[in-house]
Amino acid sequence: MEFSQQLINGLSLGSIYALIALGYSMVYGVLRFINFAHGDILMVGAFVGYYLTPRMQVFLGGFGLIPVGIAVLMSTMVICALLGVSIEFFAYRPLRKHPRLTVLITSIGVSLLLEYGGQILFGVNVKPFPSLLPSFRIPLGFGLSVASNHLVALGVSGILLLVLRLLVLRTRLGLAMRALAHNQEAASLMGINTNIIISLTFAAGSALAGAGGILYALNIHSIDPLMGILPGMKAFVAAVLGGIGSLPGAALGGILLGVVESLIGGSSISSYRDAVVFSILILILLLRPTGILGKVVQEKV
Repeated sequence: MEFSQQLINGLSLGSIYALIALGYSMVYGVLRFINFAHGDILMVGAFVGYYLTPRMQVFLGGFGLIPVGIAVLMSTMVICALLGVSIEFFAYRPLRKHPRLTVLITSIGVSLLLEYGGQILFGVNVKPFPSLLPSFRIPLGFGLSVASNHLVALGVSGILLLVLRLLVLRTRLGLAMRALAHNQEAASLMGINTNIIISLTFAAGSALAGAGGILYALNIHSIDPLMGILPGMKAFVAAVLGGIGSLPGAALGGILLGVVESLIGGSSISSYRDAVVFSILILILLLRPTGILGKVVQEKV
């Protein structure tokens, strides 16, 4: 019974990791570098939700909690998308022709800027995240139940994953993204505006991170300027586990990682669950560096 309950909790946590991991994979698939500032965009999304919620409650409170929650979520995604585009434009685009190590170091610098800038802007104290929905448990039978915030996380994550899949596979924008991921120079010669597509890729990934920040804050009930470090790193592990650069792989890796973490959290070795998560990263890099669904990519010399 305990195993089944932890499995349900793990699916909710894993869906949040999947959202964040998709941002890593989208950027890596197009530009072949890891944006280590991605986890801190999650933190910004949580704080945007924190400050937007009371204002949305004033304007939309008469319509109920669901419209308020949807408005906060959508507004946060838009703001985080704009933040992602700005980071790409000012920090990464000038370095596009430089060695990847230069861009990687820059992404670490952007991450530190967001973290310590957040401490100056938002303060260093932990803040309670406002309740966007009533807290209750839904019985599933056989002694199992699911918390309302876990159910919302699963539902919202599922919808966003489906929308992203349709965007990538069924639209001209998605076709351009896939062309860029395959061969950036050839895509440019075919008339694709690479700057716009790369900016939109950052926008989509950052919007998902913003949504992940709201859902993650609803689960932990508190926020602080350094809150994005651990879930960001775990989402990176999930992206590597599933296959960095593979969107289905990122989703699968996030779900698997969330389930493993929850199962360990409900066991006698719960204090070691973070160590186990990062041990999975080491094992994957040793045994299958391309991840579960990743493919070997040959690079030109």
